[in-house]
Amino acid sequence: MDHKNTDIPIIKNLYELYKIFYSYSVLFPKKDKYTLSAKCEIYIIATLELLLEASCAYREEKLELIKKANTKFDALKLFVRLLKDLDIIDDKKYFELQKRIQEIGKMLGGWQRSLS
Repeated sequence: MDHKNTDIPIIKNLYELYKIFYSYSVLFPKKDKYTLSAKCEIYIIATLELLLEASCAYREEKLELIKKANTKFDALKLFVRLLKDLDIIDDKKYFELQKRIQEIGKMLGGWQRSLS
């Protein structure tokens, strides 16, 4: 990661979340890899893209992009909970993901509040 935007803590944390999620997803049953797992990956990446865009946007545009990122991230939280409830991931992996998700959520909420 060399780009200046990747030095932003929330973007670093999402990047790390993706790497951890990816390492877990290779262990998922085949049918879950192409459904729920793929959806989680899409939402992590979509959130990352929106935050990268927000980091470069004018102040007026930032809030709207962060709100969209927050919506994607909320969906991700729900899907990760489903992974646990369907026993696709064990408790240890779930709690590791949750810890990172909560940290990112706080950062996202803080960024959104700072612009409101």
